Amino acid sequence: MGDIYTGIDLGTDSIKVVVTEKINDKFQVLASISSPSNGIKNGYIIDTKLAINSVKTAMKKINEQLGIKITKVIAAIPPTNARMDIVLGTTNILDYNEITGIDVSNVLLDALKGIDFHNEELVTAMPISFTVDDKPNIKDPKGMKGSVLESRVVISLVPKEPLYRILEVLKLSGIETVDISFTSVGDYYTIKTRKYDELVGAIINIGENSTNISIFNKGIQIKNSTIPVGSSYVDKDLTYAFKSSLSESRKIKENFAVAISSYADPNDTFEIKIDKDNIKTINNVNASKVVEARIREILKLAKNEIKNLTNREIRYIIVTGGITEINSFSAIVEQEFGFVAKVCNINAMGIRHNKFSSSYGITKYFDDKLSLRGKTYEMITKEEKDTMLSIDSNITNENMLSKVFGHFLDV
Repeated sequence: MGDIYTGIDLGTDSIKVVVTEKINDKFQVLASISSPSNGIKNGYIIDTKLAINSVKTAMKKINEQLGIKITKVIAAIPPTNARMDIVLGTTNILDYNEITGIDVSNVLLDALKGIDFHNEELVTAMPISFTVDDKPNIKDPKGMKGSVLESRVVISLVPKEPLYRILEVLKLSGIETVDISFTSVGDYYTIKTRKYDELVGAIINIGENSTNISIFNKGIQIKNSTIPVGSSYVDKDLTYAFKSSLSESRKIKENFAVAISSYADPNDTFEIKIDKDNIKTINNVNASKVVEARIREILKLAKNEIKNLTNREIRYIIVTGGITEINSFSAIVEQEFGFVAKVCNINAMGIRHNKFSSSYGITKYFDDKLSLRGKTYEMITKEEKDTMLSIDSNITNENMLSKVFGHFLDV
């Protein structure tokens, strides 16, 4: 088996866990779950006990899929209130030797000297480029020879207290956090291409209660902002319009309405329970008008926020989040932003839903970070890998898919 990584995203509505295996530079999903979340709001822990129970439940589900117990994870955290700066690091290469991953680590450590971490914690240190002696704009200097290695580095810092509460919840749930990464970086690595690595673009992640907007320049996050409106506002609008419960409104949003009301079928109807004795019939067009109005508002707010964050030309916009799975969402994104924008499209078997974009992408980012530093990391033991292989060898390919991806085969 190849390198196996586990990413976890503690969201307001659900906890997403994705286990990937890297084989020949390709990532395959071994298991994934989305489990109800309690005690967490906008990436903040508001009730430690409820959050721990939610994490334990989620991990129990992923462990049952794999047949082993996952104890180490990469945690996705929101970039809310993140501070980003550019710093310079330098290290000498002794005797004009080949540059190694150790040298890369040393130049990044040098870049962090003098930074005040009193109230903040480092989340990422992403090198923009390296310079070897007089040779600039190098992406990966390993194997080159030189006397001095320099790097311009974007560092990202967040307030300690909310971050430590997340790490505490994971620890008390029996989970070791081996690395942390922004949800937005996970989103980027999910859609990352060579083309995007050369452009300036934006990623919009519509969460449950808020929407995050991140600006990336050549694959590196340089700006971030959060607006306090998300997909749950659609549920509230539907509840107000049709006097339905929030749970019934969510069913309307996810299973019935479309993002553009002109695409709705006027002859299509949906029945919801108002109370135990009353059922109400809702028209597809009317429901879609409510949904469309709120989605357009969120996208317009995000569009304005992009303009506030940067005056650079935006060459791509990717919109992600669970709500983007609504029918005709791609069309409404195109109407609001033009052809420069599109909805995230995860084509990995086992996570063909945009709610997994952060938890999936952070495993790829973690591997990329290890590769640049010339390191490897085992998140599960050889014995655990052997157990997984043993389980796999006792079932047919069809049963394997059912075991690992059963909840997706039913969709």
